[in-house]
Amino acid sequence: MSEPSGPAEVDAVLDPAHREAVVDLLGALAYGELTAFSRLASDADLAPSLSAKAVLARFAVTEFGHFELVRRRLDAIGTDPDAAMEPFVAALDAFHERTAPQTWLEGLVKAYVGDGIARDFYREISAFLDPGTHELVTTVLKDDGHAEFVLREVRQAVDADPRIAGRLALWARRLVGEALSQAQRVAADRDGLTALLVGSVPGAGTDLAELVRMFGRLTEAHIRRMQLLGLSA
Repeated sequence: MSEPSGPAEVDAVLDPAHREAVVDLLGALAYGELTAFSRLASDADLAPSLSAKAVLARFAVTEFGHFELVRRRLDAIGTDPDAAMEPFVAALDAFHERTAPQTWLEGLVKAYVGDGIARDFYREISAFLDPGTHELVTTVLKDDGHAEFVLREVRQAVDADPRIAGRLALWARRLVGEALSQAQRVAADRDGLTALLVGSVPGAGTDLAELVRMFGRLTEAHIRRMQLLGLSA
């Protein structure tokens, strides 16, 4: 993916309201990718084998690379990345504290289910933004093989001990409730994203009915992920 050449080129296509929405989205995404890196590195300590530890370490490195991409984009539009991320630190940290996994399998399910909802949310919002930002978000959120790894590990564990399926399903239901609430708070608390979604940004936005449909699509995607895991939604 080509990088923008500098702030002037990027700002030329962004009016102030649109730019605010871009900064909000990229700030949230950047901090999400940074925390994904640290969480995957921590989850690697719970891995049952050296090969699984190495796989998670590789995924963690990939997430940090994604963070670097978003940070460079924020620099390119003349925004301090730390300042862009700061409004989301407390809320995202609180989410991860409330949903800290206790086991290897809980960590895998969280990465697949909880992060999956967040990724779907960012994709939905990026569709209302300029093509360059949408392309960047799509690139950053592209699956790097993590989903396939999680599906294989969880299915094998459930096949070996079907009793854990119920516990993991309960854990996933808790995650989806927390993740959807978090997405709603992010959309409502930031003026730039709110203006974008409700149509205050010229050429973008939607009505409240479409917002309801958007969160419906997030829920439907979650149900599909649960089915792939072999767990009850």
